[in-house]
Amino acid sequence: MADFVTDVQTLRTRARQNLERGPVTDAYGADLPKVLDMLNTALATEIVCTLRYRQHHFTAKGLDSEPVAQEFLAHSVEEQDHADRLASRIAQLGGTPDMDPSRLLDRAHSEYVPAADLKQMLTENLVAERIAIASYTEMITWLGDADPTTRGLLESILAREEEHADDMLTFLGAGG
Repeated sequence: MADFVTDVQTLRTRARQNLERGPVTDAYGADLPKVLDMLNTALATEIVCTLRYRQHHFTAKGLDSEPVAQEFLAHSVEEQDHADRLASRIAQLGGTPDMDPSRLLDRAHSEYVPAADLKQMLTENLVAERIAIASYTEMITWLGDADPTTRGLLESILAREEEHADDMLTFLGAGG
């Protein structure tokens, strides 16, 4: 186990400086403006996914649509939770969550595709989940150990996105 590099008195002194920065101390190792931009991009992606899943929930039609529609609703709720957690982290780091509707589609990695039928809905949601998985993986790799709290948040969201992709694939395989 590594020894502390900074003595306790120095840690205490530094903690009293720049109080307005809240949890962002001198030990914060990431590029804060870039982290905030990255988190706002992830936030836009989650909001778009929330809206797409919700729209698909209400418009899913056909004999096998009820369980799929319910899954869309559950995913919409989970995507909104991701958005809320990202917005909270942005604010915690001293940033402002960008929820401006006029900028969401430009910032989001995924697309908003209403889709005409159940199979297309499942396909578009699977594509969006795969985009999210790739995006979160890149974000986590870029962060490395520089911001363990944000990394942990992104890793927990990534795990759910992988489950969502698996759910969409299961429904598609079942003849969705």
